[in-house]
Amino acid sequence: MTTTKDTTKAIDLNDPKYYFNRELSWVEFNRRVLHEAIDSRTPLLERLKFMAIFSSNLDEFFMVRVAALKQQVEAGVRKLTPDGRTPSQQLQDLSDRLKPLVQQQHQHFEKVLKQELGKQGIYFLDYLDLNQEQRTYLNRLFEENIFPVLTPLAVDPSHPFPYISNLSLNLAVVVKDPETKEELFARIKVPKVLPRFVALPEELRQRQKGKPSHWTGVPLEQIITHNLEYLFPGMNIQECYAFRVTRNADIAVEEDEADDLLLAIEQELHKRRIGGSAVRVELQASTPENVRSTIIEELDLSEQDVYDVDGLLGLGDLMSLMSLPLPELKDTPWHSVLPPRLHRLQELDYLNNNEDGEDFFSLIRESDLLVHHPYHSFSGTVQRFITQAAHDPNVLAIKMTLYRTSGDSPIVKALIAAAENGKQVAVLVELKARFDEENNILWAKKLENAGVHVVYGLVGLKTHTKVVLVVRQEQNKIRRYVHIGTGNYNPKTARIYTDLGLLSCRDDLGADLTDLFNFLTGYSRQKSYRKLLVAPVNLRDRMIAMIHREIEHCQKGGTGRIVAKMNALVDPPVIKALYQASQAGVQIDLIIRGICCLRPGVEKLSENIRIISIIGRFLEHSRIFYFHNGGQEEVYIGSADWMTRNLSRRVEAVTPIEEPEIVQDLQEILGIMLADSRQAWELQPDGSYIQRQPAEGSQAQSTHEILMEMAQQSIRTI
Repeated sequence: MTTTKDTTKAIDLNDPKYYFNRELSWVEFNRRVLHEAIDSRTPLLERLKFMAIFSSNLDEFFMVRVAALKQQVEAGVRKLTPDGRTPSQQLQDLSDRLKPLVQQQHQHFEKVLKQELGKQGIYFLDYLDLNQEQRTYLNRLFEENIFPVLTPLAVDPSHPFPYISNLSLNLAVVVKDPETKEELFARIKVPKVLPRFVALPEELRQRQKGKPSHWTGVPLEQIITHNLEYLFPGMNIQECYAFRVTRNADIAVEEDEADDLLLAIEQELHKRRIGGSAVRVELQASTPENVRSTIIEELDLSEQDVYDVDGLLGLGDLMSLMSLPLPELKDTPWHSVLPPRLHRLQELDYLNNNEDGEDFFSLIRESDLLVHHPYHSFSGTVQRFITQAAHDPNVLAIKMTLYRTSGDSPIVKALIAAAENGKQVAVLVELKARFDEENNILWAKKLENAGVHVVYGLVGLKTHTKVVLVVRQEQNKIRRYVHIGTGNYNPKTARIYTDLGLLSCRDDLGADLTDLFNFLTGYSRQKSYRKLLVAPVNLRDRMIAMIHREIEHCQKGGTGRIVAKMNALVDPPVIKALYQASQAGVQIDLIIRGICCLRPGVEKLSENIRIISIIGRFLEHSRIFYFHNGGQEEVYIGSADWMTRNLSRRVEAVTPIEEPEIVQDLQEILGIMLADSRQAWELQPDGSYIQRQPAEGSQAQSTHEILMEMAQQSIRTI
């Protein structure tokens, strides 16, 4: 019989075959997103939304991840990833896997979704399919509203190939001079200031017998294409083909050399708007070789970077159709509820005309409160906590981190009001939050102008943690209230991202957050915390220690059990610890929405590890970590995934949950997800995912549907 010790020695945990590639795992995640657009069980307009999300995800992936790989290749980097690939191998593998996926997306939109939408009175028309009355309308619209905005750019010896901006949709036009018979090349940028899909007025909409017509539209680029004679008078239009360019849009700031981080980020944002080197070009599949080669050569790309599209380019623009007032074609609207304790408080506020928030703080003093968004209202919980703290005369100070927030954030307004009310307000604004840098700079300046102490993060680290500390004078003592969450302080994303937050006034958590903010805003080398697990200080070590503790329980004849929910699992040291735990007999269930580099189900290595991904109407964003610990169960929530960047290069905070009732609630959430038979995908040993199906004759168990029903039930049983 082979012992656990012998098995561990026999298997090299560094062997590349035991790790999935991070980038290819992301592709599999986006494949699951695309499936929601293809799945006929998804409401029709929601399918269109997922089609747009798939495209938007891919844009960002190329702008950041593929761009970084191309830079590594150009720099001659040959370092292997844990799965044994070089940067150039990854680029080739990504191209091989993505091109069929993109083709599948466009084929489904053109051959299936368009027809399904037409049956519901939503018509995507090609210009060639229009009747004369419709063409006349669009020709007049072109002359009056589109033509004045356009700028054709010639390409010849005196006019070099123009700079093609990032994510821009363009037309490559070939015209012939009737006098010289010379063929000339020009480029027209399809302006983003105009709607991508031009709607026809109601009287000109496409119609079917017995069916109402809700929307009929034509792509803007087709209207321009069929009116090119206005742009090139006297020339013979030969050909016109659409193409779209993606550029490197990551921001690189040498923080050690930047005297003013705010100014450095602003300068890099200007560069991003212009765009870095091209990393991808999407071309109409019918583009002839001469036009194709011109575009590829001028953009300094290779065939590997070219994505031929048979249909519309830039399907991310389909998101605009979600504004159509057709609720029957969308998910049933969800209206967040208040947790039962806060619901009773709201009634008390109404009866007593209470406006000072005293009862809100007294409720937290009674016991910790867990909030689960979007099932629980963000505005009625977290936002209310911060807003009331801003206006409560007994509150002395508010400290918080802001990683991402909305453009019209009521939380930022509350912080400004708090400063104006004379409270000490300190906010760490993370300027390096990717693609939110500009928004964060705007709010940082407004906060500073209002007298808020604004800190722009730490050199070499992103501050990703989601925490609030409120210091309040109560009788003869100071009491600290905290919010420790898994998601951003953003009211808009709180409606579509699932996140958790703990509201508490436990002394140890308040003291830990005080130390953490001193680390963030001043000079501190804090190495120990009472309760919090903090990255990059102790989070990885503590998580690995708790995994090893489960191993010890098994080795002593007990049982080991780990359940963890997160967005991504990438960190090799954590993966090795999980492999060791599986070898020791620890039963491990992981709920990982996106990237997963751990290979489950491998004999003598990971046969005790099961991994699912849940994809549905809400974006799974919360992080929960459960350790059985020989019956002395420990549960944690926080902002960190098990990724190297989260554990080593970001400031993160994970808190233990000690209220028995909340521990039970979190275990119930995990149990519901593990039993999901509608939105769950099981990761296979070969890296593929298989979507679970309900047993024959049984109803599908949907995590999001169950949790919405439970939230509604909680207020019905008050």
